[in-house]
Amino acid sequence: MFKINCINNIANVGLNLFTDDYEMVNNFNEANAVLVRSSSLHDQELPPSLEAIARAGAGVNNIPLEKCAENGVVVFNTPGANANGVKEIVIASLVMASRDLFGGINWVNSCQEDPDIAKLVEKNKAKFAGTEIKGKKLGVIGLGQIGVLVANALNKLDMEVYGYDPYISVDAAWKLSKFIKQAKSLEEIFRECDFITVHIPLTDSTKGMFNKDSFAMMKDGVKILNFSRDTLVIDDDMVEALKSGKVGKYVTDFPNPKVCGIEGVTTIPHLGASTSESEDNCAIMAVKQLIDYLENGNIKNSVNYPSCDMGVCNNAGRIAINHKNIPNMLSQFTATFAKENINIPDMINKSKGQYAYTILDSESPLTPELADKIREINGVLKVRIIK
Repeated sequence: MFKINCINNIANVGLNLFTDDYEMVNNFNEANAVLVRSSSLHDQELPPSLEAIARAGAGVNNIPLEKCAENGVVVFNTPGANANGVKEIVIASLVMASRDLFGGINWVNSCQEDPDIAKLVEKNKAKFAGTEIKGKKLGVIGLGQIGVLVANALNKLDMEVYGYDPYISVDAAWKLSKFIKQAKSLEEIFRECDFITVHIPLTDSTKGMFNKDSFAMMKDGVKILNFSRDTLVIDDDMVEALKSGKVGKYVTDFPNPKVCGIEGVTTIPHLGASTSESEDNCAIMAVKQLIDYLENGNIKNSVNYPSCDMGVCNNAGRIAINHKNIPNMLSQFTATFAKENINIPDMINKSKGQYAYTILDSESPLTPELADKIREINGVLKVRIIK
């Protein structure tokens, strides 16, 4: 019986995938696996029972990845599950950044008591006129699941789309329209584009990438959309760029005291992936990944351990080992099996940074004693007998 703890509300369409072999528990310290959305786990002690954490969403800033990896806890996310929801709000935001829809709507509401509102509208509507997005240059920074959808969609709306991603995956490249122009550098995006939308994770290298130096490279009146992370932007520099006219509009999904209420800023209450479809997709993907890991030992979409897939075990036994990525680990595992006269018909070993993961199938049943011997090997972090 696996024990699952839901820290945030997870869509029932996902939770319903759990069978009678799973029990929902309220206590984090009892859990074998945890489902989370936005709650921070940085101050949580990780119990020995914990095998995995699944984030129903893409960002994992609320999860202590290194501490989890060191304790053999695999952290999953759900890339692409909410991509269409974000794509649609980006399209809406591009239009909002081009046409002063909010300004016009708010002005009309302020005139609701005036009996001559129709005449007032005709007299004042020019104040809220904007431009069309057709024919304008759009820079998409980050061509992952979301960025590719955004680039392709806006290309179909007749924008001239530039894409920049030095780490683009083969899968994303196949999905990207041939009409998307490849930018060779961030500087090219900054110099050329009338609109810039960013879809990259927060890292040490991307933190504060929108700053006074990058703004100086951009066209006057550039419009910037941020549906990734607030700290990609240095807010003080953004406010100055808005006041000077260097940045014409800034649309952000991350309100904070420095940008809320500033002229030229549209703040959205973190609604990028807030659709019922996105929440359902994230829940389904997160639960399926947990089930596959707990029942089969397979890893897909982990942010701190490598992807490993051995399918369903058709042999007598299977053992999964989370360990450090250091020399001589695999030979020690196989030697331990050999000493017990257990043959290994199939295996997989993958690494990701400082950590690695090994699955070994056996032709004989596996025992707790064998698992204990593997745990004694220096560098081993966690051992599970899957079957």
